Amino acid sequence: MTARVTEGGLDDPRVQALLAVHLRKAREATAEGFAFALDLSGLRVPEIRFFTAWLDGAPVGTGALKRLAPDHGEVKSMHTAEAARRRGVGGAMLHHILAEARAAGMTRVSLETGTAPYFAGAVALYLAHGFTPCGPFGDYAESAENRFLTLALG
Repeated sequence: MTARVTEGGLDDPRVQALLAVHLRKAREATAEGFAFALDLSGLRVPEIRFFTAWLDGAPVGTGALKRLAPDHGEVKSMHTAEAARRRGVGGAMLHHILAEARAAGMTRVSLETGTAPYFAGAVALYLAHGFTPCGPFGDYAESAENRFLTLALG
C-alpha cells in the first residue's frame, strides 16, 4: 500500500507526536547548536507548506517545503515513523514535495541534514532521487555536523 500525502496536519495530536519524535531524534544525533529540525511554531510560518503521509488512517510521515526564493525551495522536516520505514513513505513524501516545488515554479530544491549514522537512510534516499552535494545555502554555515544537498528540477 502506498502512503497518501496530504497538505496540513499540524493541528492533529498524532502528527504533533510524530514531529516530536523527529525533533528529539534529530537533536540526539547532532551536536548541540547544529540540529535545524523545526518545531511546531517553526513550521507554522507563511513560507512553509507542511505535508503528512498517511497509511491505514494513521500519520506515518512528515515533510515540508520552505520557499527560500521564487525559484529555490528547501526540503524540511522529512521524517518517517520507525514502524513505517522501508515501505515507501519517505519516497512518496519526497515525490510529493518535489511535485509541489515544481508546481510553485521552483527550479531547485536544497536540503540540510546531519552527518551522524542516524541520517544515513535519509541521505541514501535523497541521493537515489538525484540530489547532489552542494555548499551551504540560506543562513546555514558549513560544519562537521551538517551536509548539504541540492536538486535541479527539470
